[in-house]
Amino acid sequence: MLAIRNIGALPLVPPGPVPGRRMREVEILRDAALLTRDGRTTWIGSDRDLVLPPACPVLDAAGGCVIPGLIDCHTHVVFAGTREHEFVMRIEGRSYAQIAESGGGIRVTVDAVRQATEDQLVELSRPRLRRMLGHGVTTVEIKSGYGLTVEDELKMLRAAQRLGTELPTEIVTTYLAAHTTPREFADRPDAYLDAVLADDVLATIRDERLAEFCDVFCERTAFDLPRSRRVLETGKRYGLRPKLHADQITQMGATRLAAEVGAISADHLEHVDDEALALMHRAGVIAVLLPACSFFLGVPQAPARRILDADVPVALATDCNPGSSMVESLPLTLTIACTQMRMTPVEALVAATANAAAALGRQDRLGAMRIGMQADLVLLDVPSVERWLYEPGRSAVRALIKSGEIVAGA
Repeated sequence: MLAIRNIGALPLVPPGPVPGRRMREVEILRDAALLTRDGRTTWIGSDRDLVLPPACPVLDAAGGCVIPGLIDCHTHVVFAGTREHEFVMRIEGRSYAQIAESGGGIRVTVDAVRQATEDQLVELSRPRLRRMLGHGVTTVEIKSGYGLTVEDELKMLRAAQRLGTELPTEIVTTYLAAHTTPREFADRPDAYLDAVLADDVLATIRDERLAEFCDVFCERTAFDLPRSRRVLETGKRYGLRPKLHADQITQMGATRLAAEVGAISADHLEHVDDEALALMHRAGVIAVLLPACSFFLGVPQAPARRILDADVPVALATDCNPGSSMVESLPLTLTIACTQMRMTPVEALVAATANAAAALGRQDRLGAMRIGMQADLVLLDVPSVERWLYEPGRSAVRALIKSGEIVAGA
C-alpha cells in the first residue's frame, strides 16, 4: 500500500493504443493524489479528497509530476563489445557500406556476442538496464539478433530473461535471428533461415517461453519481402507475434507486409509512404519510431507528424544498440522527438507509455494512469511534462515505483 500526495501534475494517460490524432488530448489533474494497493492503482483524485487508509505509507510529491512508468519497446540492449571507432568513421564521412567493408558493422558485435558466455552477457547488460531504470523506464523490450547461430540467439534470449529476474525492470523478449545473414551463410540466406526457423528451435522458444515476438529486418541489405514474410508467418505458427524493422533505409513495402501479417508493430518507418500508413491504420499496427537512431546516425527522421495525422498510434523507443543508437535514455529520446519530429511533450509521453505498452501487448495493465492498472509510476522533480522534456541533460526521476513498491529514489 502506498499513497502519493501533493502531486503538482498528474497526466491521466488513457490506455493504449491511442490513435495519433488523439495523443495530445490528455487531461492533466492538478494538486492530485493517488493510492495503490496490491500492486495496482486503486484511487486517483484531488489531494483534498484523499482519505488515507490506516498505517498507509505516504510519499510527498512536493509539487512534482507523476507519470506512468516508461516503456522502452524497442532495444538491442543485450550485447558485448562497443563500436566507438565507427562513430568516428561516420563523423569523418564514411558510409555504412564503407564501414562494413573496413571490417566494421554488425559483424563486430556478432563476433563479440559469440565469444561471450551467457553469464558475461548478463554482467555486461545489467548496468545498462540499471541506468535505464534510473531514467524512469520500468519495462524494456530486448531483442536477440547478435548471435546469428541457433545456440547464440538462444543464449541472448536466456540472458535477457535472467536480467528480468534480477532487476525490478519487466523484460519482454523478441526473437530477431533474422537480423542479417551471417558471413558463414553468405549468399545463402534461405539456408540460414532454414536453420533458425527449424521446428525444434521455434518449439524450444515456445516451450521455454524465451520470446513473445518474432522480428525481421526487412531491407534489401538484409531480408527481402518473401523471406521476411516467411520469418513472420513461421513464427506465428509457434505463437510468436510479428514485429518488423520496416522502411528504415528504403521504401520496399515492409510496412505493407506488417499490415498483411497482422504485426503488432512496424518499427523505424523513416521512408514510410501514405498508402502504407492507411494500411497500418486499418490493420491496427503500432508505429514505433526511433528518433535517437536517426539522431545518432545524422540522417532524416521518420515523418512523425504525417504518421500522427494518419491517425496511426505512435510509440517511441531508444533502439539502444552499439552500432546505430548507443542511447540508453528514453527521456532524451522523447526530447529528440519533440525538437526534431515536432511531437508535443504530451504526445511523446503517450508514445512512451500507453502506445509503447500496446506495442508489447500489455495495454491491459501497463502504460496508463487509470484505476486498476499496475502501479508502475515515476515521480519527477519537475512540475510538468513540458519541464521534464525541456531539460534532457539530467535525470529528473525522484522516485520509481514498480507494482506499487518504491524501487529507487524517494
